[in-house]
Amino acid sequence: MSRPVLIALDSGTSVVKAVAFSPDGAILAARSRPNAYTILPGGGAEQDMRRSWDDACAVLRDIVDALATQGPESEIAALAITGQGDGTWLIDAKGEPVGDGWIWLDARAAGIVEELKASGAAAAAFAFTGTGLAACQQGPQLLWMQRHRPEALARAATAMHPKDYLYFRATDLRRTSPCEGCFSFGDFRTRSYRDEVLHALGLTAQRRLLPPMHDGTLGAAPLTDAAARQTGLPPGLPVVLCYLDVLCTALGAGLYGTGDDVGVSIVGSTGMHMRLVSEVSQVVPSPAMTGYCMPFPVPGHTIQSQTNMAATLNIDWLADIVADAAALACDGAARDDVLARLGETALRGRAGAALFHPFISAAGERGPFTDATARASFIGLDAQVRLPELARAVFEGLGLAARDCYAAMGGAPADIRVTGGAARSSAIRHILAACLNRPVRVTSQAEAGAAGAAMIAAVCIGLHPDMASCARAFVAPRLESPIAPTPELVALYDDLFPLYRDAYAALPPVWRRLHALREARDAG
Repeated sequence: MSRPVLIALDSGTSVVKAVAFSPDGAILAARSRPNAYTILPGGGAEQDMRRSWDDACAVLRDIVDALATQGPESEIAALAITGQGDGTWLIDAKGEPVGDGWIWLDARAAGIVEELKASGAAAAAFAFTGTGLAACQQGPQLLWMQRHRPEALARAATAMHPKDYLYFRATDLRRTSPCEGCFSFGDFRTRSYRDEVLHALGLTAQRRLLPPMHDGTLGAAPLTDAAARQTGLPPGLPVVLCYLDVLCTALGAGLYGTGDDVGVSIVGSTGMHMRLVSEVSQVVPSPAMTGYCMPFPVPGHTIQSQTNMAATLNIDWLADIVADAAALACDGAARDDVLARLGETALRGRAGAALFHPFISAAGERGPFTDATARASFIGLDAQVRLPELARAVFEGLGLAARDCYAAMGGAPADIRVTGGAARSSAIRHILAACLNRPVRVTSQAEAGAAGAAMIAAVCIGLHPDMASCARAFVAPRLESPIAPTPELVALYDDLFPLYRDAYAALPPVWRRLHALREARDAG
């Protein structure tokens, strides 16, 4: 008897991966390849669209070969496609790319975002989207192109997000998911585009570029013969357009179906903090007009999220500093070894010895406030602060940033699931639990994003009758025991949190003056 296999294609910022799952969420095989993007002068960040499809095809061929070695009993039942969010990937009427795709790291539209905020246009759009404007989003990026590259928009027939383009190459269909369609140009309450948003953003003329929204749980499209030849998958295979990767990660990590009041924090290159609201009428968008409101692949459910731009990037930075110091001391340490030891080092440091704002990204910060000039800082250093205290302050900064993000959504839910590259760190788990004063649980599911995409496909093709049943099979058995917050640390972080917020609230004038000095220096 054959067993159905679900393949999830997850094309992230740095890695494109294909993961094969059984109907109960077990990983049968996984393959990956590096993704690549280019940083351009002026804040640009672009990805070669054709190469992205070629890389996706390569990992799919790899996963097909891996499954073939497991015997003929595996029958591929569906391909689920997810990927990095935001960005602008243009194709023409024939489906050819109009230049390279802009990804979420692109900051060229930062000045336009500030204009839209000052004019009230951002507020007019937020009334429908529930999403704060940022340079990473398709609206400001299209407006930048409208001003500076009108010839590209004239050639374009459709504006897509990265996963939408991969889905198009697989099916010849131009679609996007409700989450990205709504937080870019629509209304999360009705799951539809709103002309009022396009008018507010000055993009009415570009309405023609928007593909129809399609909920992947409600239907699949057949893999084309051409895509079948390129991927090694069978022609006609059901292809499911999933929601963006962070939402799939939340689904795969247990945001739905594992408790009544659950949040998910993704501690990866960026930090994404999400809570699920079961009735759209109960969603209260951020008064500061930041964060995202995104339709969830269950009727009536909505995700609210806040994103701190850099999470483990701060730890990576510290690891590089330590590795450099080790090399100078003629006792060089490999970076991966340093990363592995930093968590233990941080737990040896005195709690609260210094404050760290984890704004290490060159793109600034976008949650729970937006400022492209925001930069990281240590505050309160003295001669007693050594490496363990610096390391601990960085980890604490990530925990306080998570608390700041949840505070912008009304407070942390009762239970927190944590996933992402740093989720296996004992230091991150314990400090996050204390900063939020909530029990924290991780999942043994190594590929939560791909798992969430596979769950959407499983419901779409009927392997599970609904998402609740799918979550019971995919997620619940893989949740580990909760880590309870330490009362002494909870009290300390309760006192530290207002200082964390007051300190960064005072820094914008300094950030902007530093930014101006750097620009003047670079121009000279």
